Amino acid sequence: MKYRDLYLYGVEKLNSAGIAEAELDARLLLEEVCHTDRSDMILYPDREVDGTQHESYVNYIEKRKQRIPLQHIIGKQEFMGLEFYVNEHVLIPRQDTEILVEKAMKNLHDGMRILDVCTGSGCILISLLHYSNDCKGVGIDISKEALSVARKNAEKLLPDEKEISFYQGDLFEALPDMEKFDMIVSNPPYIRSDVIPTLEPEVASYEPVIALDGKEDGLFFYRRIIEDAGKYLCRGGMLFFEIGYDQAEAVWRLMMDKGFIEVNTLKDYAGLDRVVYGTYLPMDSL
Repeated sequence: MKYRDLYLYGVEKLNSAGIAEAELDARLLLEEVCHTDRSDMILYPDREVDGTQHESYVNYIEKRKQRIPLQHIIGKQEFMGLEFYVNEHVLIPRQDTEILVEKAMKNLHDGMRILDVCTGSGCILISLLHYSNDCKGVGIDISKEALSVARKNAEKLLPDEKEISFYQGDLFEALPDMEKFDMIVSNPPYIRSDVIPTLEPEVASYEPVIALDGKEDGLFFYRRIIEDAGKYLCRGGMLFFEIGYDQAEAVWRLMMDKGFIEVNTLKDYAGLDRVVYGTYLPMDSL
């Protein structure tokens, strides 16, 4: 079958399955199978696709029809200009989370120690280390499967001289020692439990519930992290959270009540609240 005809086959199948971005997904899957890029559709639409590639493409399309995320099918997702390995054990890195990384980078200086709570694929921590000098990073997560993905990404994306460690456990309990950090970053589970079944099938059925479920009001992990963060932050250290669109005020109040000052909110590309951050400076240290 010709290249463009195979693409049109994919579009038709995905449209029939109700995939919102059928044309984009069909093209990306075809490019993955054929090792091509976007220009091939314009320059070589009549090239013949060999049998092996044809079979692989049909298989990919069938998986996507089942609402398996495209990133799980091809095993990767771009984030902060880097290509991260992903699978069903971690959240797929999203563009909105880049806002957290970009803001953290503006406050990151050479030699800082960074802690990433609920590290998942490691995309936040690895990006911060990749684009900084002489910083050291620690990622913690309760999921050993997620940490396996994070370690694989660190090996792939960070040079040997970058110092990064990963520990498994329940939030700060994962840390082997009472360490102090200059910065804590976190994209914790923050979706209310009753909302998860209403999400798109790609999320509700295929992304790890443990990385989504913020319990009854979505604030469970913010409370726990903020409660103990001061024990692990240097005086003047900063805490950065990704949040749900309606959680800014609640997280802001939690941070203010626990000794954080200059607490601010950043919006995402859709104009929704997405990041809350502040500086740890308890009253007894003034």
